[in-house]
Parts: sequence; C-alpha cells; structure tokens
Amino acid sequence: MPNLTLPATLESLQTVFSFIEATLPARFSAQKSNIELVAEELLVNVFSYAYPEGHGKAEIMLEEATGENAGLLAFRVKDWGKPFNPFSEAPDPDLTSGIESRPIGGLGVFLIRQLTEKQTYRYENSCNVIDVFFAEQPRESEQTFF
Repeated sequence: MPNLTLPATLESLQTVFSFIEATLPARFSAQKSNIELVAEELLVNVFSYAYPEGHGKAEIMLEEATGENAGLLAFRVKDWGKPFNPFSEAPDPDLTSGIESRPIGGLGVFLIRQLTEKQTYRYENSCNVIDVFFAEQPRESEQTFF
C-alpha cells in the first residue's frame, strides 16, 4: 500500500499531486483530475484546521480497495489533529441561494460526495481517518465539473 507522510502545509499539495501521478493504477487514470480535486479539498481542510498550533502532519494512501469495496480505488487521509468528521459535522451548503449571496466555502464536502462512490470517517488511535472511494470511470454528471 503506497503511502506518504508530509507536513500539514499548503506547500505539500504539489508533493501530493506527484504522489497521485506516480501511484495511480492505470485503470483509474480517467479519474485523475477528480482524485486530485478531492485530495486538495480534504487536505486543505486538514492543513487549515486540524492543527491550531500550526505544526502537524498528514498521511495519505492510494490503493485498489478489497473486500466490500473491491473494484474501487481508495484514497485515505489520516491526521493527528482534533477529532472532526466532515461528513456529519460540516453543514450542508445552501444550493438554492444565488452564488453572490452564499457564504464563501462550504461546498467541499458536497463536491467530495458528488465525485466519489463512498466516503467513510473514523477516529482511531488518536487519528482522524477519512477514506473516499472512486470508480474506474467518472459518472456522467461529473463531466460538468471541469
């Protein structure tokens, strides 16, 4: 299972993208831009909020899933910051208001749910662990994001 541990700083994003490029199985190549977008959404939140004192790290993993998720690609983000489940604690965005009247932010979790087949969160051994799963091909509706 290829993984990478990196400082929790925005400067680490390019390293993440290089890691995805190097470890992405060929059969999931059509999902590369979606995987990068989801990785950025998840990691910017970790880098910005998980470590209020400003020092921390994140670990990422990319591998073909097994068991009940066989046939999917798993992307994992692990951090040692304060417990936070974005899938249950982040508020749902208001998609009915005009874009000019919406608050900045709040669409990341919505976007992740649209681009992935499944999302899980757990807190174990003092770590936040988020797994998101991608199919081989993007859904038809995903084509409109790019």
